[in-house]
Amino acid sequence: MLLLKNAHLVDARGERQGHLVIHQGKINLIEDPEEYKDAKTIDLEGLTLMPSFCDTHVHFRDPGFTYKEDLETGSRSALAGGYTTVNLMGNTKPICDNADVYEDIMERGKALELIDIHQVMAITKGFDGKNLLDFSSLPSSVRCLSDDGKGILSNHTMYHACKAAKEHNLTLMIHAEDPDLSAEDYRVAEDLITIRDVYLSGYFGTKVHMSHVSTIGSMEAIIEAKKKNYPVTCEVSPHHLVLYDQDYRVNPPIRGMDDVKYLVQAVKTGFVDCIATDHAPHSEEDKEKGAPGMIGLETAFSLCYTYLVKKQNLPLSRLSQLMSLGGLQVLGVENRGLIEDGYDAHLVVVDLEKTYTIDANSMASKSKNTPFHGMEVQGQVIMTLVGENILYRREE
Repeated sequence: MLLLKNAHLVDARGERQGHLVIHQGKINLIEDPEEYKDAKTIDLEGLTLMPSFCDTHVHFRDPGFTYKEDLETGSRSALAGGYTTVNLMGNTKPICDNADVYEDIMERGKALELIDIHQVMAITKGFDGKNLLDFSSLPSSVRCLSDDGKGILSNHTMYHACKAAKEHNLTLMIHAEDPDLSAEDYRVAEDLITIRDVYLSGYFGTKVHMSHVSTIGSMEAIIEAKKKNYPVTCEVSPHHLVLYDQDYRVNPPIRGMDDVKYLVQAVKTGFVDCIATDHAPHSEEDKEKGAPGMIGLETAFSLCYTYLVKKQNLPLSRLSQLMSLGGLQVLGVENRGLIEDGYDAHLVVVDLEKTYTIDANSMASKSKNTPFHGMEVQGQVIMTLVGENILYRREE
């Protein structure tokens, strides 16, 4: 049994002071910590306790590219950022388009006993954009499919993918990009596919999740779909909420100030379901050659707290919704994401007063590709817990 006392408790439902004990992996809110004085105790006076974070969009590069990241370094990077649930994209080598690759990743991830790993399977074989996997023969634990990293150009393919996903209660995670247009006009390339896929979501009633939304046009289409009660969800990445008019290479690219303002407003008004990092590790050599992407797990909370809560007056409870409960709901994970009696004790301790400078070289990830190196931010992850186990503790 573990007693956490004198905490500032924050979740999607609000903020309060309180104490809790963790027993057999579950949260039990208590009134009087003196009744549990024989338990192992952590006094959280001056610190904030939140549900740990969930990331619906992560690349751990395992198998095939483990010089960039692997399941263990990725998991430790997640814990250092306050994450205990991650959803891994399938653009590995080999691509995760069959049960053998899927089960291998899941088994090795579970054996680490660090975080809760979910693995996405491909929509099409080898990400060819044409030949659908047999959705009826996927492992029973598969919840999401995506050809992330590539946009599915074929209307015919996506029509049948949405139809089959509805039949098998699967979520399609969409990398919205028309590759024929990307080099010429990446804004239109994202918007056209977004408009098509939210339409198909409404047409079939398919759960469609729009990944790393970055433009006004795409968010407008998603908002209209939500107003019509289409089963559409969406994520926005911290770098698309913070950066603008920059040429640091990510996919989709950093947009303009107007896009950032619109995305932040969509966050504030409840149209964004979750914040996802699109954690994309690369070696220094690959990045120099133009590989798109940045690491994000260890900077996400601090960036979002600094730029959304402190500068944009977003309620901290709303940030908790975006970083914890919202993503878990997209993944279909229950009994987690709130500080509630009987809920699984996946928790993170943060110091909201702590100001620090982001240092890529001190991160747990194998890769260091971040444009945020040297940036001063506020709000730091101090500790990450699963059950009674402290899986990460920041050492000063």
